[in-house]
Amino acid sequence: MACRVGRPEHRAPPEVFYSVEEARKYTQNTRMIEIQAQMSERAVELLNLPQDQPCFLLDVGCGSGLSGDYLSEEGHHWVGVDISPAMLDVALEREVEGDLILGDMGEGMPFRPGTFDGCISISALQWLCNADKKSHSPSKRLHRFFSSLYASLLELISTQAMKAGFTGGVVVDYPNSNKAKKFFLCLFAGVSGKLPEGLGVQQEEESKNQVQFTNARLRFKDMKGKSAKGSRDWILQKKERRRRQGRTVRLDTKYTGRKRKVRF
Repeated sequence: MACRVGRPEHRAPPEVFYSVEEARKYTQNTRMIEIQAQMSERAVELLNLPQDQPCFLLDVGCGSGLSGDYLSEEGHHWVGVDISPAMLDVALEREVEGDLILGDMGEGMPFRPGTFDGCISISALQWLCNADKKSHSPSKRLHRFFSSLYASLLELISTQAMKAGFTGGVVVDYPNSNKAKKFFLCLFAGVSGKLPEGLGVQQEEESKNQVQFTNARLRFKDMKGKSAKGSRDWILQKKERRRRQGRTVRLDTKYTGRKRKVRF
């Protein structure tokens, strides 16, 4: 009698399926490492981020940090969210450069509006289609995830609007209400309009609760402790990460990271 093994999401909830043993096996599988790297590269390519400029990205279902490794190699800063403690423990052992958060994406993303420049998720969203508990409703969990993710990425939307010539920003009505909270992107063309006040916002709390347009990427241009992309230190750090992943890397020499002179 033949028995077909189903997909991981059909066998157990993610926090159960990705046990300590499975988490380590997942990270030591060279084929899986390569697949994650390829998918991460394609995901970042599809985001169409600014060239040669660090961005702040969210990695949903980051696991042991394989996709985050690629983000770091590209010079980006990132935050990873995962429901499996075992996977996050492995990520910590691997000393990934991103910040890690234990959380259930089906409960929504716990970030302020406009936090991130973009988001990737590699082989994770399909877990939301299952009802692993009696209280789980796949449609509600998907809606909760995407609605909270949309708010977290409003900065990306408003940034592109500003680049096109608009002024304005985002107005939040009833910011302290889970059900009544609404986000409005207010754009003005030709004149610099005054951004309206959000409904339900007390005057003394307006500056704290109302989301104004800012260029989030500027915050990360001069982050201390981060090497400039393409510098010798950046290259050495990248090579060290790849060594920890078990990849073959050229030996470090005095020529590593040295820029060659242009010859005519």
